[in-house]
Amino acid sequence: MPARANSPRPSRNDAARSRRRPRWGLRLATGASALVLVTSGVGHAVVSDLDAQVHRVDPFRGLTDRPDNTDGLNFLVVGTDGREKITAEQKKKYNLGGAGCDCTDTLMLVHLSAGGERASVVSLPRDTLADLPAHKDKHTGEEKGATRAKLNSAYTAGGPNLTVRTVEQLTKVHIDHYMEVDFTSFMRTVDVLGGVPVCTDRRLRDSHSGLDLPKGTTSLGGGEALQYVRARHVDGGSDLARIQRQQRFLGALVAKATDSGVLMNPVKFNKVASTVLDSVSADRGFGPDEMVALGRALRGFTPASAEFASIPLSDPDHRAPGLGSTVVWNEQKADRLFSALRDDRPLASVTEDGSGARDAEAGGGEAGGGEKSGKAPASAEVPPSQIRVQVENGTSEQGLGMRIDAALRRSGFATTGAPRTAPGDGEQKRTTIAYDPRWDRSARSLAAALPGAELKKDEGRGPQMHVLLGEEHHTVRKVVADDPSSGAKRLRATTGDSVGCD
Repeated sequence: MPARANSPRPSRNDAARSRRRPRWGLRLATGASALVLVTSGVGHAVVSDLDAQVHRVDPFRGLTDRPDNTDGLNFLVVGTDGREKITAEQKKKYNLGGAGCDCTDTLMLVHLSAGGERASVVSLPRDTLADLPAHKDKHTGEEKGATRAKLNSAYTAGGPNLTVRTVEQLTKVHIDHYMEVDFTSFMRTVDVLGGVPVCTDRRLRDSHSGLDLPKGTTSLGGGEALQYVRARHVDGGSDLARIQRQQRFLGALVAKATDSGVLMNPVKFNKVASTVLDSVSADRGFGPDEMVALGRALRGFTPASAEFASIPLSDPDHRAPGLGSTVVWNEQKADRLFSALRDDRPLASVTEDGSGARDAEAGGGEAGGGEKSGKAPASAEVPPSQIRVQVENGTSEQGLGMRIDAALRRSGFATTGAPRTAPGDGEQKRTTIAYDPRWDRSARSLAAALPGAELKKDEGRGPQMHVLLGEEHHTVRKVVADDPSSGAKRLRATTGDSVGCD
């Protein structure tokens, strides 16, 4: 089934959604960093020119018996080796010697929600034990039967096409677009952004990759960042720990890309993007129109809009005959995670016992307009009843403060009941949440109720949160705090604003 040329946001409710301005946001690293650059808020002419640099692949050719389309967009983003493009000096400096593996070094399933308020990233372990469908060997052309192998070998055996087929078979999630980035693109992206800061609570050393980071915060250039996200001999040598490091780096990259001004400046954007796109491959359906449609939404994106999760496992070190150490998923828990993507629900709504689905049926929903949306409640670390909130209307819309105050109170938050009108011209664009860093868990819980709102630290303000309403991101979603006594333990999902450096 070919990718859709005119469907930047496929959905069962296209007509209703077309009335909304899309709000898209996600910056990916290690096989996803270029996505943020080719989809920034610039004009169609600029993007069309850059589009010519993207290498096109056809990962959907001949695919049959695929999962059904769902609301939102699903990207499969892979990072390939590509060390043959690295200079001899870089190979020596960053311990990148040896031949490339012709395999995927990183795989991420990225879901962009239909409403535009959320980007969900699920990391797929490269050593996952998987059944590769019958395929034609990309090197010899020989027909191969279905075989058991590690997930990253699907690319080796059958390229992007077999990789997409294998992931769809594993997850039952329909892939709308495919993007492929190699080492060189990743390194260039980090370098042209001026480096990305990462923080560690101890020294990290890996003689194999050459990684040597001191405790604290360090700004990494492209080569050092590659060492950081690829190191496999720190954190006990676990690939799962490597995935967690990659997710932390994603959060830091989000913040740097947002703060640097690159994404909002066409001149800076063109300079940055033109240096990295020669290493990017994408499906033919992800063209200029799709790039522009998604790019507009970056203007309303914050790190808190992205959430990251890893696959629940039943065996992180399964010894498969002829394959060595592999990773085996917990099928029931993994299916709940992918069901959330298929249903366009937040990953944080998923519980290990499946009760998240029942929460949705029980009538979660958004309270901004007093109507139920049927969406599952978001997960809160702190019960809303323990979070004090002062609402202030920063727009010219009369009565907005009172409506949002009431909606937050219905969701359980301890609002003052007396919203204020902010001084100024009433042209606040983005809703913000000012909070004391000592109450950061409460702030994240409140942010879960206001998807897309920007968190701003305010030292010394105390336990009361301050919500300044803007023209965007003031819809209220119902939140539910985890209850340890209920046994409904939620699967761990991390938001982008909580994985970077303080």
